[in-house]
Amino acid sequence: MKHPRRVLAGVAALVLAGTAGVVAAGWSDDSGSPPGGTAVAAEAARTGLSDEQKVARKREVDVVLARRATAVLKGDLAGFLAAVDPKQPALVARQRLLFVNLRKFGFSTLKYFAADDWNAPNLVDKYGPTTYTARVMMRYQIAGLDPKPVQTDLGYTFVRRAGGWTLVEDGAIDEVLSRDGHRQPWDYEEVALVRRGRVVVVVDKKEAELGKRIARVSSGAVAAVRRHWQHPWNGAVLVVAMPDTRVMATIWTAGSGQGWTIAAKAVTLFENEQMGKPRGAPVGSRIVVNPAMRKGLEEDLLVHEMTHVASVPIGVRTPTWLVEGLAEYVRTRSIEDDPQWTVDPYRRVVRTKYLRTMKTLPSPSLFDVDADRAYGLSWWVVEYLADAKGAKSLVPLYTDLARHNTTPAAYTTIIKKHTGKTPAQLTAAVKKFKG
Repeated sequence: MKHPRRVLAGVAALVLAGTAGVVAAGWSDDSGSPPGGTAVAAEAARTGLSDEQKVARKREVDVVLARRATAVLKGDLAGFLAAVDPKQPALVARQRLLFVNLRKFGFSTLKYFAADDWNAPNLVDKYGPTTYTARVMMRYQIAGLDPKPVQTDLGYTFVRRAGGWTLVEDGAIDEVLSRDGHRQPWDYEEVALVRRGRVVVVVDKKEAELGKRIARVSSGAVAAVRRHWQHPWNGAVLVVAMPDTRVMATIWTAGSGQGWTIAAKAVTLFENEQMGKPRGAPVGSRIVVNPAMRKGLEEDLLVHEMTHVASVPIGVRTPTWLVEGLAEYVRTRSIEDDPQWTVDPYRRVVRTKYLRTMKTLPSPSLFDVDADRAYGLSWWVVEYLADAKGAKSLVPLYTDLARHNTTPAAYTTIIKKHTGKTPAQLTAAVKKFKG
């Protein structure tokens, strides 16, 4: 078997750290002077604005943000940079590169808006009483990839100057934003996008040839998922394979086993993601490749991750054993599509090492303490179900659990409905299954 050991994360939602606050800032009129003079501005910075002033400030900043979004869609670099502080060459350069990258993604829709005021007194000290820091939502839809708009967050700081709002910081509150969400592939070096069918691969511009290879491998993985997972999927997926570890950053090593490495992760995107809490249905996923492993990426790894991409829009209540077991089932079936490869060594390990100690269907905690065992047993459960009920039976079982698995009683009822067995009876049958 080409793929002896790895951790594969599936339907993890984006998590946001930090607590929103209210910026204590002064206010100025169109002349740039705070009403009532410096003393009044200083007092305003300490006591805060009225609710009406905060609403007005947010409305004005949203206008600036809307102009920037329109500039991206229209290819207007000057319009995008119009609100950027011209006294900061490094900031201007970063924003120019951001514009160049954003244009490559082909957004069908794009909106920016201030979601939360942020208490950042150090920035008020640096830029003065009119300083306004906000967690800004970027709501976007990539044409041909996203069936609905999705969101990510970024942190911007503005100062009121000469009758308008000027962007003075674009990363000062990064540490309190979504760990997986806001550090997007367009935020660092210039990117290259390689398109192959409905697969889009994002790489560093200097690694365009690597992008072509990953696109070929990804296309093969999409075809394998569509062969072995009987639920309709159009095969549209964005694969992020950047060298920078900050891009959609995750924990790239985990577990206690020697060589235990996360090679890639399917990061789920939710409609109207807000403060790390999904406020809408799952829309899809991005596959993020471990930068340290991007040059040796193999098809079977991507098959596992793309199974998550194909299945997560159904719902997120599916138990972990079925989510990961299905992905392993599709992966192993894809390996054996090639007569030169076999997963018999994997079968032997599961039969001789894991099954004899199996007492329940794999729990989420088992994935944390013994992921080798958890993935192997989960795969074996799905192999049993496909053998006993047919591969097509996996779809209604997965769908029912994804949408209606709300209580332990509901879980048991759904399992029995589709398998004819309680979870305990299913465990006993799986232990006897020889494969």
